[in-house]
Amino acid sequence: MSKRGLPDNFKLRHDTHYVELLTSRGAGAPIGRMIPIDKLAPNPSQPRIEIGDLSELVLSIKEKGVLEPLLVRPSDVGGRFMIISGERRYRASIEAGLVELPCIEMDVDDRAVAEISLIENLQRKDLTAFEEADGLLALARRFGYKHEEIAQKLGKARTSVTETISIANIPAEIRDLCRRADIASKSMLLQVARQPTDEDMKEFVLKIGAAGLTRDQAREMRQGKPDRVRNYSYQYEDPDKEWSLSIRFCRPEVAPKNLRKALEDAMAAIPDD
Repeated sequence: MSKRGLPDNFKLRHDTHYVELLTSRGAGAPIGRMIPIDKLAPNPSQPRIEIGDLSELVLSIKEKGVLEPLLVRPSDVGGRFMIISGERRYRASIEAGLVELPCIEMDVDDRAVAEISLIENLQRKDLTAFEEADGLLALARRFGYKHEEIAQKLGKARTSVTETISIANIPAEIRDLCRRADIASKSMLLQVARQPTDEDMKEFVLKIGAAGLTRDQAREMRQGKPDRVRNYSYQYEDPDKEWSLSIRFCRPEVAPKNLRKALEDAMAAIPDD
């Protein structure tokens, strides 16, 4: 691979390629070309806060180059460009030692830049359920999109968009309780979001955390069905029948390492005298 960001046998500016197709669309069409990496700069209003681990992307770029062009627009500073989409590729390319990158230059306003950045952020695979919910809600509120329109832009089902946006309505205090109770999956958070009031959400989360409920059990609890959750218990009896031990957990399943830790904690709590 060359330092240009593309494999040696891959041409962006020559032969028949999608760049020629783009540039043949007339004035105002996006323009594809190679741009020196020192002429590129991240979007200061990029909605993504954490870039995440770039190690795998760096290795991929070193081996195969940057196969997906960055989206950029001319900056206010002459000769420079602001990255609309592709900041992770840009940062990984710097680590990989590239000197220029394949880019698509676009003539778009600030609103379009914000929309493209937000949509790209929502297409990440490592988003938490709360990050995805907040991003979808931002698309609806900032740009006035209906759920059906958001679904079309992201290639999702409308019902999935509607369900996910409902998670964004969980207050910050309840979100913190969810994190403490290790409630992170979309399916479990939907059960929380469907509670009628904030107080009901709080009580529901505390019950889930204490009992270690599965998604189906949480749904049954929300629907008012009888509680069928069984607490995990461990029993041990001395071979000589002189004593026995019983320990009960407030959840249905416990890993051996957690059982050992509970026994160690109990032993440590026994007074020396």
